[in-house]
Amino acid sequence: MEDLIKGRLGGADGYGIRCVIDGDTIKGRAGGKLHGKDINLEITERGVQGSVGADSVKIELQDGELKGNVGAQNLTLRGVDRVTGYMGEPIVGWNVVAQQTGEKLVGQLGSTVLGRPFELDLGSAPGWVGTLVAVVAFYALEPRANVSVSR
Repeated sequence: MEDLIKGRLGGADGYGIRCVIDGDTIKGRAGGKLHGKDINLEITERGVQGSVGADSVKIELQDGELKGNVGAQNLTLRGVDRVTGYMGEPIVGWNVVAQQTGEKLVGQLGSTVLGRPFELDLGSAPGWVGTLVAVVAFYALEPRANVSVSR
């Protein structure tokens, strides 16, 4: 059975997100045909793995939280319908907050001033899956999200 996750990241000046969920596989695209990246994720027994564009995604369930990496960035997510978390490093990073109501997911990546809002139709997917798709799309298309800080 196929299901869709679709919506926008960043409002009117942002990016479209469209993914098909087929069993444990999530495939789709963030952005348009020219300026966009493919999303390929698989939900496993231990978490989620896959890729966004040329970058890898590997997140595992640890102590009730999803922890891992989206490309070069660390990611921690907690919750199912109300999802909170953090992507990046403590000084240069983005808070993640999302709330699922029925089949709608509304959230924010980063602060209200410098961050990006997102709104997705989830179909039958849980809120944490939609939030992960939004974070992966943000990483793929937001230039400041995939810059690593040298120490």
